[in-house]
Amino acid sequence: MTGLLEARQVTKVYGGGLFRSDEMIALEDFSLSIASEPPTITAVVGESGSGKTTLARLLLGLTSPTSGQVRFQGKDLQRMSRREWQEFRRSVQVIFQDPYEVYNPFYKVDHVLQIPIKKFRLANSKQEAQDLIAEALRAVGLAPQDTLGRYPHQLSGGQRQRIMVARALLLRPRLIIADEPVSMVDASLRATILESLRKLTEDYGMSLIYITHDLTTAYQISDNILVLYRGSVMEAGDVERVVGEPEHPYTRLLVGSIPMPDPHRPWMEEQAASEIGLQADADVGCKFAQRCPYAMDICLTRRPPLYQTSSNRAAGCYLYRDVPAIDSTELSRVLVAPALAGTVGKPGVEAASD
Repeated sequence: MTGLLEARQVTKVYGGGLFRSDEMIALEDFSLSIASEPPTITAVVGESGSGKTTLARLLLGLTSPTSGQVRFQGKDLQRMSRREWQEFRRSVQVIFQDPYEVYNPFYKVDHVLQIPIKKFRLANSKQEAQDLIAEALRAVGLAPQDTLGRYPHQLSGGQRQRIMVARALLLRPRLIIADEPVSMVDASLRATILESLRKLTEDYGMSLIYITHDLTTAYQISDNILVLYRGSVMEAGDVERVVGEPEHPYTRLLVGSIPMPDPHRPWMEEQAASEIGLQADADVGCKFAQRCPYAMDICLTRRPPLYQTSSNRAAGCYLYRDVPAIDSTELSRVLVAPALAGTVGKPGVEAASD
């Protein structure tokens, strides 16, 4: 079955050229397929520089892969016709990191909601357009009478970001790519925005790719998770299992770095790399070997494949070389958890109101 949006063995390299050797691999041999049904929420997490934003730009067609393809309904984004691009832009929407930069401060917030209605001819009259906007605002927990007619600076960051969620909802897309949507919002409001995003999946059947450096919110909202490090997938699978019982040393480091509301809990420091790991060259062997306390000789010379350690997870680490390896294009077979109602509210994160 053809996926809705698919990245197939995508690599993106920046820099280099005829007389330059300063290449930087932002994403390497990355594959992911988002199915048309059922709707799912897939989180992509990693530190700064792991390739998350590059992935978002590739999936949105804002940049071209160095190799591999990104396909929408089986068609390469780089070869689609104008009509196909129009369908893609309506079916795949984006929510960016900074809710303020999206707005023109000289326009009232109504403007960002009216643009997609006009561009995609969603309404036949001004009253119908107003009704659509009011419905979308209520769906994300905003009262139209308290929101419309105001300028961006008159609203909180949480309100501005929920307006962007409402803007995406207007088009009834099949997939939303959210790139760090709560990183610039007060911590007390993050759960409210995450709940709004989750409701898009539950109530409207939209899938979501949630890109973040924050493992806590990824755990709260997602069904599946991919852990990126220097452009490669380190671990992937069901979010409950990956976060609850991480297998890859890098994932364990991320989980151990999550602050806990317990003053008696010692802060987990990063374990020192093994003596073998200190000899590693990240451009040759395992990318994480230089920081890994378990690095072995094989880690110095060969990139580890993804090993399917169970039906719903895989880890790119030689610690699991006794189980079958899978090709990067087969990764989606471990991402099978459907979106389930009520995930927002998992232990560790409390809902907040604006």
